[in-house]
Amino acid sequence: MSSKMRVVLSNKSLWTFLKGVVLLIVSSFFSFTSGFSFELTSRRQALGWMSGATTASFFRGNDRFANALEELPASFDVDSYLKSGFVLNPMGVSGQAGKSRPETGVLLRDGSEVSRDPRTGEILAEIILTTISGEKVPVLASYSSTWPLATGSVFDVECRDLKTGDTAFLAVSSSTGGKSISELKDSFFTNNLFAPKGRFSSYGQPTDIKVRKNSVTGAYRVLDLSFSTLSQSTQTEIPRRARLIATIPEGTNQAVMLIGSAADLRWRKGSEKEIEQVINSFRAIPAPQTNMKVRAKERRNQG
Repeated sequence: MSSKMRVVLSNKSLWTFLKGVVLLIVSSFFSFTSGFSFELTSRRQALGWMSGATTASFFRGNDRFANALEELPASFDVDSYLKSGFVLNPMGVSGQAGKSRPETGVLLRDGSEVSRDPRTGEILAEIILTTISGEKVPVLASYSSTWPLATGSVFDVECRDLKTGDTAFLAVSSSTGGKSISELKDSFFTNNLFAPKGRFSSYGQPTDIKVRKNSVTGAYRVLDLSFSTLSQSTQTEIPRRARLIATIPEGTNQAVMLIGSAADLRWRKGSEKEIEQVINSFRAIPAPQTNMKVRAKERRNQG
C-alpha cells in the first residue's frame, strides 16, 4: 500500500460528517451551560456516531447524553448552521421552511386581535365556535403567562419561552356531539391534540401517548399527558409532558382547550409548577353580544 493514501469523501459523506461534528459541538455547549456532562465512552463510539452508523445505539446507551439532548432547542437547524453559521429561526415550528401551518382549530373573530397585558401577562382572544345547529358564536378565551406572545404565520394563540421552548397555546376541538365535558372520552382530546396536522405533529405524529391523570372540576376538565415528538435537529424522539384543560362554553358544540407543555426533563425540574399556574388561569366564556358580524378572520392573516 502506498505511504500516501488519498481519501476522497463524496459531498454527501462530507456533509453528513460535518453535521455530526456540529451536533457534537452544540450538544457539548448546551451540556456545559446547563450543568450537564457526558463522555464518549470509546473512540469507536465517537467515530461511529459522527458517521451515523451507531447513532441510535449511542443515544440509547448514554443516559446522560440523552438527558443533555433535552436541553437543546426544539428545532436546531443543522443545515442552516453549516451554511450560514447561525440558526435561521430557533423557535420550534416557526423555523419550518416549506411546512404547512399546524391546525389548532382556532378561528379568530374578524375585527379582533389577540392581546397580552404586559403588566399582568393576561392573554385575551375572541374566537369563533359553532353550536349544534351550526350557527357561529363568539367566545372569549383568556389565560395568564409570563411568556411573550409567539408571533409569526404558524402561530394562532400561543405564549412561548424563547430560551426553553416551554409553551402554552389554545386549541379548539371538533364537534362534541352534544356531550358534556365529563362524558367525552380521553381519546377525544388526544385525537384532537395529536392529529396528523396538529401542533405537535410537525415532523410526524407523536408516539408513546399516555393519559396519566384525568379530573373534572365544574365545567373544566384537566388531563396530564406524556408523549414523544421527533426532533428536527437530532432525528430522535424527545419525551415531553403536557397538561391540558378544556371546557365547552355554554351554547356551543366544541371544546376550547389550553395546553401547556415542556420537555420531560424540564417538567421534572420545575416547569410543571409554572405551567400549572398558566392552566389554572384559563377561562372560556360566551362573548358579550355586539352589532359586529360573527365571522372568522381569514387564517392566513391571523399571525
